[in-house]
Amino acid sequence: MDTILSMRGIIKTFPGVVALSGVDFDLQCGEVHALLGINGAGKSTLVKILAGVYQKDAGKIYLNGQNVEIHDPLQAKNLGISTVYQDPQLIPSFTGYENIFLGSETRQRRIISLINRREMRNRALELLERFHFELDLDKPVNKLGKVEKEIIAILRALSQKNVSVLILDEPTSILTRSEIAILFEHINILKKNGISIIYITHRLEEVFEVADKFTILRNGKNVGTYSTKKTEIDTSQIAELMLGEKLKQIYPTREGLAKEETLRVENISLNQKLNNCTFSAYRGEILGIFGLVGSGFDELCKILFGILQPSNGKIFIKNTEVRLNHPKDAIQNRVFLIPGDRQAEGLVLEEAVSFNTTLANLKKISTPLGLIKSGQERKDTLQIINQLNIASLGPGQSVTYLSGGNQQKVVIGKGIYSDADIYIFEEPTAGVDVGTKASIYHLIRNLSKEKTVICVSSDVDEIFSLCDRIIVLYKGQIVLEKLTKDTNLGEVLLYGLTGGK
Repeated sequence: MDTILSMRGIIKTFPGVVALSGVDFDLQCGEVHALLGINGAGKSTLVKILAGVYQKDAGKIYLNGQNVEIHDPLQAKNLGISTVYQDPQLIPSFTGYENIFLGSETRQRRIISLINRREMRNRALELLERFHFELDLDKPVNKLGKVEKEIIAILRALSQKNVSVLILDEPTSILTRSEIAILFEHINILKKNGISIIYITHRLEEVFEVADKFTILRNGKNVGTYSTKKTEIDTSQIAELMLGEKLKQIYPTREGLAKEETLRVENISLNQKLNNCTFSAYRGEILGIFGLVGSGFDELCKILFGILQPSNGKIFIKNTEVRLNHPKDAIQNRVFLIPGDRQAEGLVLEEAVSFNTTLANLKKISTPLGLIKSGQERKDTLQIINQLNIASLGPGQSVTYLSGGNQQKVVIGKGIYSDADIYIFEEPTAGVDVGTKASIYHLIRNLSKEKTVICVSSDVDEIFSLCDRIIVLYKGQIVLEKLTKDTNLGEVLLYGLTGGK
């Protein structure tokens, strides 16, 4: 195959950090090339340079053998390089075809141009026909499934002229297994149409399903490039190459021992989302709640943290009924939620690590007049940074510049600093690398020895391997509750997919 893209000796530095140190990367025509590495390895920086978001400090980029300089995203698109970022932003009330051409609704170059929706729809149908995709483009996006939304985002990227290189950043992060299979079928169609794809993922098992090659980065440097068809490297060995050390046991040993009931939920309902959910959680164990996206687990988490109010039911903490009308009520009752969407719900991205870490317990660092004791704030934040091994430039660094895994650790650090008794982890390892996953799992296990921990996830392997007791939610109802030792992975997954029917 011919080489369509070649990056040579790419260097990029940020204040105090060398993000890329002489990285090489090649992409062949019509191949899927996975880009792997732990959080902070340099993956995002490399593709953002290619997408024109960042500018390289040194190195060369060749496209179809021609040396090119990419100064901004528009120039990248004009060169045929298009990107689909993780959790693509779509307008829910707009139709599929309106979202595809968002920002390029008309081909006219006038000061005032009318939008011709018929023409726009026809252009979208031409895309479907070209790539043999099947999708109802007349439906509003809020009526589409997650995989259909991802395909809309891909079509939007392909709607640019002469696209030859497509970057997919964590495209399966919120998809179920069946939806991932559908997405992979569409990726294979793109390959057959000559599109070359750079595929970023933390799910190592996907590499051998969808990619032709994979390149591993570590600390901003190349580790190696391998063919998925010829290599004898397995996922555990890939993880060790990413980490630069032998892979420790990812999941800690299940050793939970229920000591005392700290949380009891009775007949909690929420309109059409939850229906008479009843369960208890105990100090000393990890309670796992498994369900697919849309099963109601997100709403349950928000009820337990006072973000949503149930339409029916009661919540008891240490045998006392409580009303959680606001997150402040939950925190006062020593309940803390580590939310599923860390950037939208867990962090103030523009603020420092110290601001985010101490936000849920400001009394601890405030004077009687409510003024922040900056010295105490810095000291306490450094303790959290050291405890959780957060890779940062210090308490004053803005969290927006941290990798996804380190952002997640800051959210967890905020929870620890709140000194709660009941911790709810929703999708605790979404979008983080295998090394960070292992550290988060061990942290959750250690926390459960003296606290009540509820782990809520759409990842059945995570729930089964980590938790001592498992509840399965299906269409807002609890359809299974068993000790982990009394069930198996297949049964948990079956109930999550079908409700056990």
